[in-house]
Amino acid sequence: MKQFIAIVAIVLLSFTATAQDVFGKWKTIDDVSGEAKSIIEIYERDGKVFGKIVKILNEAHKDDLCTECTGKDKDKPIVGLELLRGLEKDGDTYEDGKIIDPENGKDYKCYIELEDKNKLKVRGYIGFSLLGRTQYWHRVE
Repeated sequence: MKQFIAIVAIVLLSFTATAQDVFGKWKTIDDVSGEAKSIIEIYERDGKVFGKIVKILNEAHKDDLCTECTGKDKDKPIVGLELLRGLEKDGDTYEDGKIIDPENGKDYKCYIELEDKNKLKVRGYIGFSLLGRTQYWHRVE
């Protein structure tokens, strides 16, 4: 009987752990104004994690282009822009990826990790993670 209870507990814990992942939709908040800015959808492709902008919340900017971006993203709509690229899972963190800031078009190294099931820490940095900026995104139900 003890073995059965242990197996059930392990199965339940594994379901809880998988329910709390980074995949899904997240609301970003502007660092300066504190206003909700966009919705990002995080997904997996070829074993890596990516995120794209699926909605701009300010109607006046919903058709904006990434004029500061370079390469294939230059002058493309911000909605649909793949913001997070190539993150790999390492324990509770997803790292070794890139994040694009559509306001200045620059790429930064990036890692993300769940603070809790509805709050995601997103850290973009240059060189090593001490030189960077952190945002907190909130899960959209």
